[in-house]
Amino acid sequence: MKRRLLLVLTLMLALSLVVAPTLAQDRKVVTVSYTQEPLTLNPLYVTQWFATNVIDMLLTPPWFIDDQQQAVPVQVTEIPSVENGGISEDGTVITLKLRDDLKWSDGEPLTSADYVFTYEMIMADGNTVSSRDPWETKVASVTAPDATTVVITFNESFAPWLTALFTASPAMPEHTLRPIFDAEGTLDAAEWNKTVNPGSGSFILNEWETGSFLSLVPNENSFAGTPKLNEVFFRILADDGTSQNAALTTGDADIGVFLTAGDAVELEGAGLVISQVASGYNEGWYLNVNPDTAHPAMLDVNVRKALVMAFNRQQIVDDLLFGKTRVATSYWDGSQYVRPDAKPYDYNPEEAAAMLDAAGWVDSNGDGTRDKDGTELVLRFIASQRQIRKDVQAVVQQAFAEIGVGVETSNYDNFFDTYGEGGPMSTGQYDIGEYSGSSQFPDPNTADFLCSEIPSDENPEGANWIGYCNEELDALFQEQLKTTDPAARVALFQQIDQIIFDEAVWVGVWYDADLWATNARVIDAKYSGADPFWNAVNWDVSS
Repeated sequence: MKRRLLLVLTLMLALSLVVAPTLAQDRKVVTVSYTQEPLTLNPLYVTQWFATNVIDMLLTPPWFIDDQQQAVPVQVTEIPSVENGGISEDGTVITLKLRDDLKWSDGEPLTSADYVFTYEMIMADGNTVSSRDPWETKVASVTAPDATTVVITFNESFAPWLTALFTASPAMPEHTLRPIFDAEGTLDAAEWNKTVNPGSGSFILNEWETGSFLSLVPNENSFAGTPKLNEVFFRILADDGTSQNAALTTGDADIGVFLTAGDAVELEGAGLVISQVASGYNEGWYLNVNPDTAHPAMLDVNVRKALVMAFNRQQIVDDLLFGKTRVATSYWDGSQYVRPDAKPYDYNPEEAAAMLDAAGWVDSNGDGTRDKDGTELVLRFIASQRQIRKDVQAVVQQAFAEIGVGVETSNYDNFFDTYGEGGPMSTGQYDIGEYSGSSQFPDPNTADFLCSEIPSDENPEGANWIGYCNEELDALFQEQLKTTDPAARVALFQQIDQIIFDEAVWVGVWYDADLWATNARVIDAKYSGADPFWNAVNWDVSS
């Protein structure tokens, strides 16, 4: 009897050794390479791209923006509009109709009360949230007349609501977080910030090993559909430009993010599928026109235009970006808000030199650099530490020298710090600053050019780092905020775009669409510039 039992146990062990690997091989896993680790998973405390992508899989918003830049319902039954009664005629009230089958991953119902609670948490003084914009200034109230209805009332018509409300801060579970807030007066240290348990997404967090990986598995109580994958694995890699390429090439990662043009060429050659996805970003020159901090030459629009015409941006696209993109024509390039028949300024160094002559900037002392009233035309060109921007600086330094303009280059780790933090851009320590900026994509609204957003001691968080103030432009920006008619709003932004182009305060360098790499084994990965992993529930892998 003992011998028979021993034989059975031996056979079971042998079978387990055969079957276990087979089962492991049958598991469907997609690995995403991540060059930054999420700082937190609570959307109230973070705007970090690497965090918000994971949050979208754990905590669904009322709607996603898909790969065609269209809103698709998730928690709501339909996208609010004037026609379906979701938007009031005067644009001051938005009504969300929630699905009646919503629930959290712990099985508890998800209702309109969770939306009201989330609004309260955004506005609560005890919570050090990343931003209260636009809630603090635009929203009068958020109410829940019944379990499936959320009513948002604005102080006045607010056109950018689609991307500015509960999409960035999805509903959070009141039944879990209310007791914590009531006890501690804050959610700042809540364990939920690291787990999003319970959540409302198609996935739940299985494991997070700091500095190494995050593992997400299907949410068995998901109302948004059952994922086809058994796991999405986020592998944390060094942000050195080589680790991700190596992982993708060897098959240790299936999806690669934030590729450079050089990466795209290399990985395409290795058999990966490269996708170019509009995300609202355009690499550009932000030209300092603040009279308190700018070089005096920068206050002359003809000098600014001359500088742009002396810069061969097509050369940058061809030589540094391998022809993978194009010269950007507008801050809103890639959208319907660009002025009609938009074209960049021509590359014409001879005309640029003549314009500088006409503006009175000539080399009067024979030192090779133009001057005027005793001031040399030597400009400060700054950027972040990104290598391609350093390469652009070198090209521009040489090109400008040929027309008698000096360039001093600097690169900063704290390039994007606010005025209060002493950032070089925000405090005006530059004449030309280069980076890739975006509106509230896919909405065109931005604060980058508003008079009220010029940073100062009284306004250290101001976003208008170029110091440009134009009352006509300001009025157009204010009007578009209240214009709910889509065609009329497009027309307003086209006027805005024309003024910015004519004034040469922002000039496009290249159209900066996101580049993604995907292993051919991955099926139906459709990336969005606004919500990159919006359709992760449909991801699959070939056998």
